[in-house]
Amino acid sequence: MALMPKRVKHRKSQRRRIRGNATRGNRVSLGDFGLQSLQGGYVKATTIEAARVAAMQYIRGDGKLYIRIFPHKPVTARPLETRMGKGKGEPDHWVAVVKCGTVMFEVAGLPHEAARECLARIAYKLPVRVRMIGRRPGE
Repeated sequence: MALMPKRVKHRKSQRRRIRGNATRGNRVSLGDFGLQSLQGGYVKATTIEAARVAAMQYIRGDGKLYIRIFPHKPVTARPLETRMGKGKGEPDHWVAVVKCGTVMFEVAGLPHEAARECLARIAYKLPVRVRMIGRRPGE
């Protein structure tokens, strides 16, 4: 089941431009290695779930995976072949807003090469460019 909030203040939200760099959530804090975004974008809840499944298949209980993003933003869509007008569409799916510099996933308890392979599997599924970073500089 894809992630979504239990309840929200507003059912529909407007899209915004994703500008600037992340000032919070831009360091590895829970694990040893992390995936940091190099550009802004929207990451769907289904994409986060697919990345989680791919990582857990590789980890197999040896390490721990931390997901640092959550899809709070609803994206609406109109049905196909619908005439113009009649207002905004119904919520279709949920996305996480990712700024440049946000650490999205972290892994702990894995050696460097295993962590690199695990994060590469996650990066393949993401719609934004990412890089692997360590907890300490130069790692």
